[in-house]
Amino acid sequence: MQLNSILLMAGGAKGSDQSPYSGLIMMVLIIAVFYFFFIRPQQKKNKEIQKFRQGLQKGDKVITIGGIHGKVLEISETTVIIEVEGQSRLKLNKDAVTQDGTSDKPIGQK
Repeated sequence: MQLNSILLMAGGAKGSDQSPYSGLIMMVLIIAVFYFFFIRPQQKKNKEIQKFRQGLQKGDKVITIGGIHGKVLEISETTVIIEVEGQSRLKLNKDAVTQDGTSDKPIGQK
């Protein structure tokens, strides 16, 4: 009960000098911060990953979501066949390929 009354008192009296739009301005600022720090960078990273998947070529070294390292043998519209150690072949969905096998950093990270 006391916490509730303290929060109600913190709102101020009706005759205060606060702008009626201050709450709206704060909400807009919070949404802008979320957009520029969370949503926009994630969208940019997703575009880079999509561009990488579109540019896959035969012979490229890749790493999958599960951490499997391999070399691309065949590419179709939605799938990729990679060769892993021991000349084993795996048929994967293109969405499972997340990283270039020649670099240590995932796509979209600096």
